[in-house]
Amino acid sequence: MPDPTTAPLVRARALTKSYGDFQAVRGIDIDVAPGEAFGFLGPNGAGKSSTMRMVAAVSPVTSGELRILGLDPATDGPQIRAQIGVCPQEDTLDTELTVRENLVVYGRYFGMSRQRCRQRADELLEFVHLADKAGGKITALSGGMKRRLTIARSLVNEPRLLLLDEPTTGLDPQARHVVWDQLYRLKQTGVTIVLTTHYMDEAEQLCDRLVVMDQGAIAAEGSPRTLIEAYSTREVAEIRMGVGDNAVAADKAEGLAERMEVLPDRILLYADSGDAVLEAVHARGIRPQSTLVRRSTLEDVFLRLTGRSLGE
Repeated sequence: MPDPTTAPLVRARALTKSYGDFQAVRGIDIDVAPGEAFGFLGPNGAGKSSTMRMVAAVSPVTSGELRILGLDPATDGPQIRAQIGVCPQEDTLDTELTVRENLVVYGRYFGMSRQRCRQRADELLEFVHLADKAGGKITALSGGMKRRLTIARSLVNEPRLLLLDEPTTGLDPQARHVVWDQLYRLKQTGVTIVLTTHYMDEAEQLCDRLVVMDQGAIAAEGSPRTLIEAYSTREVAEIRMGVGDNAVAADKAEGLAERMEVLPDRILLYADSGDAVLEAVHARGIRPQSTLVRRSTLEDVFLRLTGRSLGE
């Protein structure tokens, strides 16, 4: 019998999801370990949200195997939903209730006593720094506050597994960092987190491990650092030329880097030493208007795997 402390909380094998003739998820394999922060990274339409809905036991599997907390969502949906927390992409707070009442009423759906609901609401409002807004209306909250309250609501039942669909979409940088801090603190308490995001910095900050999805399939899997090591170089040198000069400069720079990417506004040269590449660029008589050397990021990996063209 599997050890419950190490058995995956989410296990998928050859998992698919179709809507009529359209296959949104194309045979993916996933394991999410207890206490892990696991991410689905991908462009719009990659299949992230379709996968999350299956994991949340609210959308049936088309084919393949899926186990959540060791249970089959096809037959154990209510039992699964009672043990997980779900933070949807859109805030669905009740504007007729106060901030605190949103948590208290939600807790009643899980069969919690009124006393426990009130106690849990107060705990969570402290956790997300909204205790001073407890008696206020939802309409008086900023976008970041609403997002934090939605996350707090998903924690009312003290879930073993927390699902977050695009947790910081639409938030300003300051609000995003507050949410990141709270999610990090949750992970430190042992909560297993599964999230979708298209923000590269968010994935690097929060995820122990992630998969890059594209067109319903997994293009790569690993920790942010191992993905960068596997699909990019240690550094990237960026050079910006005058309008219309990129093609000529790219021809002259051929062979100077492990990989070169020519964009409308700049040329990216991937190498272990960006400074060495820039020296070689100048040695070949290329005179950029500006240059930049930076470390490779998850965004470089993402764009290499999924391309730079917009999805549908």
